[in-house]
Amino acid sequence: MAQKSPSEFLSDIYNNAMLIVGSKDKITSDLKPKEKELLNIVLQYSEQAKAVLTVLITSLVYKALYPEQDIRNHQASIEGGYSGRTFDTKYVAPFMKSCRFPAMSDSGWLTRALEQKVPYDKNYSGAINPKALKPVFVALLDNVQKGSDCEKYLSFIFQGLIIKRNQQAIDLAKPTTLAINIILDLLDKHFNGSYIAEGASRLPVLAIYAAYQCLINEAKRFEFKELLPIESHTSSDKSSGRIGDIDIVDEKKRAFEAVEVKYGIQINLGLVMDAYAKFQTTPVDRYYILSTASPDKEEIKKIDAEIKRIKNVHGCQLIVNGIMPSLKYYLRILDNTFEFIDNYVNLLEADNALKFEHKERWNKLISEMK
Repeated sequence: MAQKSPSEFLSDIYNNAMLIVGSKDKITSDLKPKEKELLNIVLQYSEQAKAVLTVLITSLVYKALYPEQDIRNHQASIEGGYSGRTFDTKYVAPFMKSCRFPAMSDSGWLTRALEQKVPYDKNYSGAINPKALKPVFVALLDNVQKGSDCEKYLSFIFQGLIIKRNQQAIDLAKPTTLAINIILDLLDKHFNGSYIAEGASRLPVLAIYAAYQCLINEAKRFEFKELLPIESHTSSDKSSGRIGDIDIVDEKKRAFEAVEVKYGIQINLGLVMDAYAKFQTTPVDRYYILSTASPDKEEIKKIDAEIKRIKNVHGCQLIVNGIMPSLKYYLRILDNTFEFIDNYVNLLEADNALKFEHKERWNKLISEMK
């Protein structure tokens, strides 16, 4: 089997780290406690000491691909050495920038503390700052040279950097005067991106909620009604007392309208019956079940029959529809679609269930608009 290219190797380690992190804010690794302690110090100073981070990652990648190389001999001018700077500039620096990780403009070897033409061993004379980082850097390279798993080290570092990145605020684009068909296309692409981390199922909920934030002030139906704050992604309807992902109450705080949002799930008779179980003891007037997936054709007649039964028994108008048709309808009745975009982006920025890649994709989609 052909050896992976450095770019392919980095991509594989990164994608696997993304999968491991998922929606957690915790690094998962079976490395020894002392190794984790050393790597956590590197992560602690990852912004302050980008050069050390870059040189360490470069060394680990090179060692994984070329295990016979003593990566402490980091320059070709050192006996038995290799050109770490060339490898960094060609592969590692572009990778770090593409992932929005702390990155050097060119190479970590351009710093005086790391460019000296002597091996990175316990006698290394470079003045690495902060001082606490120097013995950590040397110890990690020594560990690797003695057989520690480079891929596990890289996974630990990448997981830590992903978690740090997820915690950073991102300025999201808010385009103005977009046509409705452009907005719908943006939303469809945003919902259905190829994400590694969990959280994409939250996107259509935020879009519908953003529409209701507009409608509550514009539609006569909602005069004197209140749109309840959106709950966290992990909240349970049973524990919160809510009957949907989105809830509107009347002047007496009684359920008036609610929306249940499904991501990639076909609406069937069972979902309709489950929804009725949630609201049957409330005076809710309308209840929507919206999904990104089309309903099973064989279920439609059963669903329609149950909807009629619920109307007769309870009085609630239960409506089953798709997310995109619903959004199209809502956008067409709004006075100003920018208010919707403004609401949606504000929700994206604030929602803790979303990760960096969900937010970055929004900006990427805006930048690619023609």
